[in-house]
Amino acid sequence: GKTTLAKIIANTTKSEFKQINAVTSGVAEIRKAIDEATENLKLYGKKTIVFIDEIHRFNKLQQDALLPFVENGTIVLIGATTENPYFEVNRALISRSMVFQLKSIEVCDIKKVLRRALTDERGFKGTKIIIDEEVLDYFAQNSGGDIRKALNALEMAVLTSDKEDGAIKITIDDARECMQGKVLPYDKNGDNHYDTISAFIKSMRGSDPDAAVFYLAKMLEAGEDPSFVARRIVICASEDVGNADPMALVVASSAANAVEMIGMPESRIILSQAAIYVACAPKSNASYLAIEKAAEDVKNTGDAKVPPHLKDAHYKGAKDLGNGIGYKYPHDYKGNFVVQQYLPDSLKNKKYYLPKGIGYESKIIERLKRLWSK
Repeated sequence: GKTTLAKIIANTTKSEFKQINAVTSGVAEIRKAIDEATENLKLYGKKTIVFIDEIHRFNKLQQDALLPFVENGTIVLIGATTENPYFEVNRALISRSMVFQLKSIEVCDIKKVLRRALTDERGFKGTKIIIDEEVLDYFAQNSGGDIRKALNALEMAVLTSDKEDGAIKITIDDARECMQGKVLPYDKNGDNHYDTISAFIKSMRGSDPDAAVFYLAKMLEAGEDPSFVARRIVICASEDVGNADPMALVVASSAANAVEMIGMPESRIILSQAAIYVACAPKSNASYLAIEKAAEDVKNTGDAKVPPHLKDAHYKGAKDLGNGIGYKYPHDYKGNFVVQQYLPDSLKNKKYYLPKGIGYESKIIERLKRLWSK
């Protein structure tokens, strides 16, 4: 579809069309195309569209070779890639280009193409074919938005199905055999990988166990590493649940360990349990916000001094330096607590951990108020 679209643009703009495959071509092919484009522009005033399929396969040097000729208008570059161009194509080229995302074809449009194939002279016109609407639905829904795959499956069904009274009858069973399974659009290093894990984490954070399990199943069915998924559940348990339900981290960590011991396919049950627990748990990001604020102060305040009474005093001569003098050992006091300063002088009134009063954090708030209001 991408190549066809590039050719349509060339025909519409009455431009020369040069096609390069980044998998099999190099700088020599680029230079040849540019030389021909330069000649076309000088002799005939005609622009040249250079279409590079799988442009992400070109390395930085090869991509850089295109830049000056894109800038001076010698060529109009159209690059096609199945990867995220913002990750795989040089920034200089991206900044001089427009990025268009080609989305999967809708089911209704795929069905239109299939119907046309049954009646068009370039398809099966003249062949008597009996096919139910549900069969067309099956082809369209299981093609992953790929018209070529749907047409190939239809063609195979026509060629292999039995005839009844001179007509080819295609049943739903025939369709299933010819479809060869639905291929999940998922690549472990591309957009589908990152988009799906993002949706998975956000579903747990948003307390939707059904969505969390769906995205979990999608990742595992596509062959995602269960350990990778387990690590993300552990992170979510701490970042998004935190002390609102401390058991979430225990469950998630236990699941991560169990996944390493058990392996697939049983690990999917363990991951499902952990993901559902985290999704259903009360939420608080207070621990995450606390460490973020503390880290920011560490960067901004430089070397904030440890209060002398908290310094290490185990060695001989430490007291002579003032280390440890005045430290109050909490276990010597009632309730194993005593009010004293722990933060550096420049930060002594700072509050980093602000529990949100959700779940177990409501008890934490009560305890901290009781202790520090003395």
